[in-house]
Amino acid sequence: MAIHTLEPERRTLHGHFSRDLPPVLTIHSGDTVTYRTLAAGWEVEPPASPDAPARRFEPRVKDRDNGHALCGPVEVRGAQPGMALEVRVEAVRTGAWGVSFGGGVANDLNKRLGAAGGDRCVMIWGLDPDALVGRNQHGHTIALRPFMGVMGMPPPEPGIHPTWPPRLWGGNLDCKELVPGSRLFLPVPVPGALFSVGDGHAAQGDGEVSGVAIECPMERVELSFHLRDDLRLFAPRAETPDGWLTLGLSQDLNEATWMAVNAMLDLMGELYGLPRNQALSLASLVVDLRITQVVNGTRGVHALLPHGAIR
Repeated sequence: MAIHTLEPERRTLHGHFSRDLPPVLTIHSGDTVTYRTLAAGWEVEPPASPDAPARRFEPRVKDRDNGHALCGPVEVRGAQPGMALEVRVEAVRTGAWGVSFGGGVANDLNKRLGAAGGDRCVMIWGLDPDALVGRNQHGHTIALRPFMGVMGMPPPEPGIHPTWPPRLWGGNLDCKELVPGSRLFLPVPVPGALFSVGDGHAAQGDGEVSGVAIECPMERVELSFHLRDDLRLFAPRAETPDGWLTLGLSQDLNEATWMAVNAMLDLMGELYGLPRNQALSLASLVVDLRITQVVNGTRGVHALLPHGAIR
């Protein structure tokens, strides 16, 4: 098992998903990659004030770098559609700053809240990655729980695909449960997997209601990759420090909820050998449904089965 390093530079950065992107690194199953990542908006330093523009990475390619600043793609030798890719989140360490916004973001929720056309609130955060505390210019202090918003692979269809919507193969999942110690399982859509990561979040609430988290660069993201030919997945699932979770993704929140619960019943059958009616009865007692995010066009719901809930 080898350890590799990827730094954010023109060769390793891209702002879209595509099966046609050449890999910047080829690894074997079991290898670890240590990344340093930019903030999602390609910022290389924080704005000097809430009214000042941030300095962004250049050069960027018009119409191809409009999305999150992603690092990759990484090819995993032997990966083929039909397999699953297990991504172990070994470590995530924030940089020293982050930015969050409220108002002025034209997603459906903010439009209904009357915030899309209102004054934009910009919060500039100083981050302490050791104490896991963030403080902004207004004196607010919050606890940090860093994770990566985007971890995933491109759709199997050729062409250029935006980074914003989460997909069955991962991507912009924005699931705050995927902290260090988690294992994310994704169906492999294309030969070689072509995995990318980015969109560092220092802290985020379920739903991500303003459209963003504390968006920040990551000083260190350590991921290990393992091919699983024993799993046949049709959507993301994960084992986290808090429990097992299954994710549902759809433009309709009810459909996303059904997908998350349906996948959880399948998982409970695998874990405990339960027939479906028993799994459903127990799920109503011990499984929590949480709204992952509602701001990326495709809504996300995750079902969480806490460790030790069924003995």
